[in-house]
Amino acid sequence: MKILVIEDEEGLRESIEEYFTEAGNICETANSYQNALGKVSLYRYDCILLDITLPGGNGLDILKSLKENNHPDGVLIISAKNSLDDRLEGLNIGADDYLVKPFHLSELKARVSAIIRRKSFNGSNLLVFNEITIDLLAKDVKVGTTPVKLTRKEYALLLYFIANKGKVVSKNAIAEHLWGDGIDMANNFDFIYSHIKNIRKKLMEAGCNDYIQAAYGMGYKFTA
Repeated sequence: MKILVIEDEEGLRESIEEYFTEAGNICETANSYQNALGKVSLYRYDCILLDITLPGGNGLDILKSLKENNHPDGVLIISAKNSLDDRLEGLNIGADDYLVKPFHLSELKARVSAIIRRKSFNGSNLLVFNEITIDLLAKDVKVGTTPVKLTRKEYALLLYFIANKGKVVSKNAIAEHLWGDGIDMANNFDFIYSHIKNIRKKLMEAGCNDYIQAAYGMGYKFTA
């Protein structure tokens, strides 16, 4: 998962970042309204954890901006505000869920995972694409009955392709999804070619058809 934590409380922000990063996710942070607005304008995320009260502005205005620009990011509001009006306003604007502080990080992770399953995989823990089956909880990949061992990045890239099946995804979008905004420092995208080559090889050796197509000058498409 690629996650953005918009939270001005330093201790909570760092705890959430550490929790998700240790689980193998890309986790970026923003501690103010302007910083957050800049990130959501430039990058896409599987889920955004959004505090309402921020230095410099209201988190709900960031949510409005996402919806006005038709960005598909999932949004989970995390706030100390527990009034019904606040919850209803956030949900009516388009938030996917609302979690009141304080909360357990395990519940936060479960809520985030549920949002991503609903938005990208129709709410199922079992993702099936033709002969490919992926258990999203166990992070197991099979071609038919044959297990396929992928690295963490290869697994994330395969999920990204299937979630965007039929669409051309640019090399830049792939890089940002797998490495976050730090990828701006990269000189080239050779590492993407390497990951795609490895995924293709492992899947085909297990008896899978080749679904990854190069869209020359644009990126790649995962299609049947």
